[in-house]
Amino acid sequence: MSAEVLSGKTVSALVRERLKKDVAQMKLDLPGFRPGLAILQVGDRDDSNLYISMKLKAAAEIGINASHVRLPKTATEEEASSADTVLRNIIQVNENPEIHGLIVQLPLESINPINTERVTNAVAPEKDVDGLTSINAGKLARGDLGDCFIPCTPKGCMELIKQTGTSIAGKNAVVIGRSKIVGAPMHDLLLWNHATVTTCHSKTADLAGQVLRADILVVGAGKPEMVKGCWIKQGAVVIDCGINHVPDTTKASGKRVVGDVAYSDAKERASFITPVPGGVGPMTVAMLMENTVESAKRFLENNKPGRWHIQLTSLNLLNPVPSDIEISRACIPKPIDKLAREIGLFSDEVELYGKTKAKILLSTMKRLQDQPDGKYVVVTGITPTPLGEGKSTTTVGLVQALGAHLKLNVFACVRQPSQGPTFGIKGNSLCTGGAAGGGYSQVIPMEEFNLHLTGDIHAITAANNLVAAAIDARMFHENTQSDKALYNRLVPVNNTVRTFSPIQINRLKKLGIDKVHPDTLTEEEIAAFVRLDIDPDTITWQRVMDTNDRFLRKITIGQSPTEKGFTRSTQFDITVASEIMAVLALTDGLEDMQKRLANMVVASSRKGVPVTAEDLGVSGALTVLMKDAVKPNLMQTLEGTPVFVHAGPFANIAHGNSSILADKIALKLVGPEGFVVTEAGFGADIGMEKFFDIKCRYSGLRPHVVVLVATVRALKMHGGGPVVTAGLPLQKEYTEENLDLLEKGCSNLRKQVENAMAFGVPVVVAVNVFKTDTDAELELVCRLAKEAGALDAVRCTHWAEGGKGAVALAHAVQRASETPSNFKFLYDVELPIIDKIRIIAQKIYGAADIELLPEAQQKADLYTKQGFGNLPICMAKTHLSLSHNPECKGAPTGFVLPIRDIRASVGAGFLYPLVGTMSTMPGLPTRPCFYDIDLDSTTEQVNGLF
Repeated sequence: MSAEVLSGKTVSALVRERLKKDVAQMKLDLPGFRPGLAILQVGDRDDSNLYISMKLKAAAEIGINASHVRLPKTATEEEASSADTVLRNIIQVNENPEIHGLIVQLPLESINPINTERVTNAVAPEKDVDGLTSINAGKLARGDLGDCFIPCTPKGCMELIKQTGTSIAGKNAVVIGRSKIVGAPMHDLLLWNHATVTTCHSKTADLAGQVLRADILVVGAGKPEMVKGCWIKQGAVVIDCGINHVPDTTKASGKRVVGDVAYSDAKERASFITPVPGGVGPMTVAMLMENTVESAKRFLENNKPGRWHIQLTSLNLLNPVPSDIEISRACIPKPIDKLAREIGLFSDEVELYGKTKAKILLSTMKRLQDQPDGKYVVVTGITPTPLGEGKSTTTVGLVQALGAHLKLNVFACVRQPSQGPTFGIKGNSLCTGGAAGGGYSQVIPMEEFNLHLTGDIHAITAANNLVAAAIDARMFHENTQSDKALYNRLVPVNNTVRTFSPIQINRLKKLGIDKVHPDTLTEEEIAAFVRLDIDPDTITWQRVMDTNDRFLRKITIGQSPTEKGFTRSTQFDITVASEIMAVLALTDGLEDMQKRLANMVVASSRKGVPVTAEDLGVSGALTVLMKDAVKPNLMQTLEGTPVFVHAGPFANIAHGNSSILADKIALKLVGPEGFVVTEAGFGADIGMEKFFDIKCRYSGLRPHVVVLVATVRALKMHGGGPVVTAGLPLQKEYTEENLDLLEKGCSNLRKQVENAMAFGVPVVVAVNVFKTDTDAELELVCRLAKEAGALDAVRCTHWAEGGKGAVALAHAVQRASETPSNFKFLYDVELPIIDKIRIIAQKIYGAADIELLPEAQQKADLYTKQGFGNLPICMAKTHLSLSHNPECKGAPTGFVLPIRDIRASVGAGFLYPLVGTMSTMPGLPTRPCFYDIDLDSTTEQVNGLF
């Protein structure tokens, strides 16, 4: 009796139909989700192209999103400088959460040597839908069938065997061939389905005798019709995996396809047999699709789409709470590359700086450009007092609560602190950067956070001082040389050829000189080109350093005889006061940073024309110095949630917020259900207003929630409480219940809530609890906050309890983010400069009006004339009061705000009116912190830093 033919086409069609339904159900359950498959090919073999087209067609039919990664014949196995590397492409697919299966089409057709074994093993086992990695092969060999991917051809053979209804258990099975793709895994698969398996190969004695004992025969030898019909046991199941071409003059091609079994004869003895073609072949493709769908299902079981699979760190809470540094050192940070993988970053987007910090490449933005943004939260506070409000601690506590306790994707974005005050005085009143938080709500490691980090501030120092050197050198050379001598040196002859550099071409265009050949300029054009004619009295650019040094607040330069008497008075600022720091914080990419650096105005000419960094010829070099600093720095909180630490501009003469780039990348990474929490320096009247009117104006981002931080103690000071002196115990007004004093101080809270609401954003008040606070006091603050318009007001204990102590705040922020945010700017930038200043003074500070001193009026006129009148305003005033008087607490009204001067940070993109005198270089106290700082030479532990 003739055998029943096992049609792979028929069975595979059933499999594909089932898979199509599975994928359709996935799409219903998770709109937007699709199983993903990538096929990597090296070269352009016709047979490979045919197989790939079959796989792509099958994937499309089922609903799998399949992509073809084609590399040229010149591809190498691994070469970091080339994109055409097999391993680099495999790693990219391994890390892509939208791709669930990866197959490497063999053979790899390259003119360069490639280790196929190494390449196939580079595929992540969980995406190895071909089942060819050593890990999957090992799991199959030891019987872990539910925890591996089975190679597609053996899996297809098993499916065909099962279609016969034959019970495999206890049967004698013979496998001919021992290849890693068919024979070896087929043996393991039959064995773990309880058959007694014999593997035969080229060295097997009495092959016919072995075959004759087989109830189940699987042949994958690659030899045409090797197995004769008379070898087959009567009633055996025969699976023929061979595909061979033999001559046939009756065919147009001159050849026909046959298997490894003599089909016609074997058919008369077997009970079931697969044809060639049309047997195992179609099943191989169907099983590849099945493995891909299975991989997608496993992915969904282990990962909620859009949710990070992140390892969190449990806190060992102690009471009393140890010092910040003791808490930080008691927590072992997880490797930063692990955190990067957990939050969806690819390895080639991460530059490691040791084990606890890394830089993130801006290419991440391009990859994630179509990803919806998460929810955007800004943390601000009441007007600061020496008692502290804890904005940084609240920022970290909130993200720990959202991430570790509510299990949401969340990122903190904070400023990098200046290193100067670290060695100077703790709690310096200057806003010289960010803070790591405190207690059980910290960014770790603290030492890394507060010292060099990744060198961004050093890069800014170098770039800033290069500009300063260029200014003085240019003035010196213009003062000591003729036009011709200057021209010959600025545009020298090299190998008999004189050419302009690209930056010099830009200067010519700015001057309206439409020429590109140096020898064609007239004398007048040469004079205009070589002479910036800087007026020394208009120079606004200072040198900087990241060390507190009061003796650099005013200096004289040029005293060496070699400078020929060209001296001038100038000063040093601390590095975070540099305009380049503000540029870093406000840029949205490398190209934009390049333009901003070029546009920085450093002085005016004697004719009143702005002189820029590009005019000096230095802006390209600045971009080179800043090319790494522009990449955000990745760190982590005590509970293992991610933090971007990037940029740390002053919050008075600059805008006091971390970088736009960090926020934008974080918003993409967290996804639409996640949160990004950033902190604005000082109180809501300064940092928050600048966050909205400057940072959000340039970023295009729209915030969802304002978290306003307050403490009972600080509000009592605003109510008229006694002066606090560092080092002395707090007076009883701050340690005992005093509702009257507290209610008076809540006028400041009320005003800051109103300030936030003026921008149309919901407000949640976070009340940081101290052990001396009473329930009545906390209830009073929360009630008055809500009466002022806050959507909610909650008590927070995250300093002592970490994220657990901010869970109520996290829930309140979640609710607030779901309410409408009707965000709007405070003013139109096209208004006159004076009008914009007046709006801020009246609406945010509570002033009756402003008073411009002559210098300020002159600058307003000058900047309007120079074309800078449409820049936003960055008010530089004391952070200790809503008014210009730091002693005036609460919510003063009716005062006139004096504007002493107005200065321009054109590259950064704002004008900053000066209200009073602003110190931009801190000094060292009698006993600086450096007395306590030392290094343990045995353990290399830093001691005394905090």
